[in-house]
Amino acid sequence: MTGLGQAFGSGAMTNSIEDITQAKAILAIGTNTTEQHPVLSLEIKQAVRKHGAQLIVADPRRIELADFAAVVLQHEAGTDLALLNGLANIILALNLQEEAFIAERTENFDAWRAVIDEYPPERVSAITGVPTDDLVKAARIFGENHPASIFYAMGITQHTVGHQNVLAVANLSMLTGNMGIAGGGVNPLRGQNNVQGACDMGGLPNVYPGYQKVADDAARAKFAAYHGVEQPPAKPGLTLTEMMQAAHDGQVRALYVMGENPIMSDPDANHVRECLERVEFLVVQDIFLNQTGELADVVLPAAAFAEKDGTFTNTERRVQRVRKAMEPPGDARADWQIFVDLAMRMDATGWEYQHPGEIMDEIAALTPSYGGIHYDRLEGEGLHWPCPTSEHPGTPILHVSKFARGLGRFAPVHHQAAAELPDDEYPMMLTTGRILQHYHTGTMTRRVGGLDFLAPEERVEINPIDAGPLGICDGDCIRITSRRGTVEAQAWVTERPRPGLIFMTFHFAEVLSNVLTNNVIDPVAKIPEYKVCAVRVERVEKQIQARLQSGIVAAGS
Repeated sequence: MTGLGQAFGSGAMTNSIEDITQAKAILAIGTNTTEQHPVLSLEIKQAVRKHGAQLIVADPRRIELADFAAVVLQHEAGTDLALLNGLANIILALNLQEEAFIAERTENFDAWRAVIDEYPPERVSAITGVPTDDLVKAARIFGENHPASIFYAMGITQHTVGHQNVLAVANLSMLTGNMGIAGGGVNPLRGQNNVQGACDMGGLPNVYPGYQKVADDAARAKFAAYHGVEQPPAKPGLTLTEMMQAAHDGQVRALYVMGENPIMSDPDANHVRECLERVEFLVVQDIFLNQTGELADVVLPAAAFAEKDGTFTNTERRVQRVRKAMEPPGDARADWQIFVDLAMRMDATGWEYQHPGEIMDEIAALTPSYGGIHYDRLEGEGLHWPCPTSEHPGTPILHVSKFARGLGRFAPVHHQAAAELPDDEYPMMLTTGRILQHYHTGTMTRRVGGLDFLAPEERVEINPIDAGPLGICDGDCIRITSRRGTVEAQAWVTERPRPGLIFMTFHFAEVLSNVLTNNVIDPVAKIPEYKVCAVRVERVEKQIQARLQSGIVAAGS
């Protein structure tokens, strides 16, 4: 959001899922789309199979989407920015840029180009490990086919240079004039079903709903007047990673955790546990008791999605209704009802909501981009924001005639190495992610027998080139050690990761990869560097015992 906001003035997916099949070229970088966004990936496959789009896949692992690609760029983890700058360099060398779009709709191009000139194919190949011929082929595909779209996910953002990575993505799209058109655009794929909605509603420490900045006097005055309270301070709050350190240092004494399992999902998990144990009062609100909830002083049982009314705002900015299909079990209640009850007990006023539709009306009154969104307009397929008035049809494509900030701004950004690189003691890289069968920390999916049968335990992907000298065979138990901790798991010897790289998920509490990951953060976006850290791998002289389910050993264990 910080990168796209700087480049375009809006930090959201620019296009709709529906127009993916109109793309003539697609660059998927840092997104394992078939496993993380399987429904959306079908649209990408349709664009290739039925509509002739040429797909470029850039990822340190050979993911399934690579099977549909015209060219695969399997670059070194943490070198995305150099790769993107290199593609831009080649497009300029081949004179494939959209001069009219650059002249009419952007600024700062000359300063940016001076940096891009420093990234010729030979240098980029040396940094990324991608052959120069593949770089040129990818650049030609993206530069010669119009419209062209870019899709990315946490493989781009979860770095200490995540903000700059996103700027580089934006630069490439503006260079080729692929903004404000169907089948084009810059499309970040959100990691969960309502991440976009949570951000839209102010689930960030520096903005109110609709990205109205906490530091803006007019925004603070508007919200204070509406709620009849004193104007809050202009200083932004803390991000999640900052909260944890503040808890460790005694500066945060209480935490309220809702729908989150930071003991498993946050980097340097041993440190996170220590931070949470130091908090004087911990409240956890969730549908199941997870590892974080086990440390809580109070657990508040929440209703699941099918047990309440509300809205989700998905990755394409589409606001959709969620309708109650069943009553929540036991004492579980909808999140908004829990919050209202707590507020009333703390002598708050103006919280007399009877239905979430009333909350939606309040959102519309305070949030310009949601100004025309009310429940009576969400009975069909929903609406894309911005939708400023009750007559507005919604906005499937952003930046059509002009950017939200006026002119799109090119940002000169340089390649910067990851915070932690391999060395003699820790000679390999670890990257983390998810698999199709499980979701996030497994709070829900590992309770589903069929899914747990398909993927009952962690399997660490390691390239045969690395496994051989270490004496590691497929199925062996291996020990993975970083500067922060050690875990043991089963090896999966496969050519999916590049040599020198191993891959783990964070679904399994018994083999928690985030014990290993580095909690260093991007200084702008404040996101941790989950995608790169240095590790040591060694074979362990013991046999992995596959977990049994109903007397059947899971396939692949």
